Amino acid sequence: MDDPSDHDLMLAVRAGELSRLGDLFERHHGPLFGFLARLTRDPDTAEDLVQIVFQRILKYRHTYRDEGKFSAWIYHLARRVATDHFNRRQRTPTPADPTTFVDVADQAPTAQEHAAQSDELALMQNALAQLPTEQREILVLHRFQHLPHDEIGRLLNISAGTAKVRVHRALTALRDRFFKLRQSPATAS
Repeated sequence: MDDPSDHDLMLAVRAGELSRLGDLFERHHGPLFGFLARLTRDPDTAEDLVQIVFQRILKYRHTYRDEGKFSAWIYHLARRVATDHFNRRQRTPTPADPTTFVDVADQAPTAQEHAAQSDELALMQNALAQLPTEQREILVLHRFQHLPHDEIGRLLNISAGTAKVRVHRALTALRDRFFKLRQSPATAS
């Protein structure tokens, strides 16, 4: 028997089969943790925020609609939870020391597989951390969470074309920052 889709599981949760929320948690905990860890740059905070996302799924299950994709809906909730977190803190995240970054659940390559590339990875993480929150968010949604431009557009209330342009601009900014860091890591901060 095939596993039910996320959409089918969420319809069951909406209908009152609350035990199906555990199946959704198992499927989406890692990717949501990765998304929120990259936004907050704090794994403990990210874990707390994932729990809040699933609390909100339960609380707002009646708002889930049959059209659209479950992934867009859950990332919409995650973005709202992250925004609430940042608003409570009344600050925007500041760049972190790349040596304090931890591997997050949705990174496919392991540290052992890419040990030779660790310096480049650290530079890339530092460059990503230095981007404005909006650019970092759109890159995380597109490159790490693998959401297509149309879903990102729905999530951010912009057109798919605008989402594509913003992804391109964020990638350009990331590339420029990365090369500046690579040229002179001590002075590019």
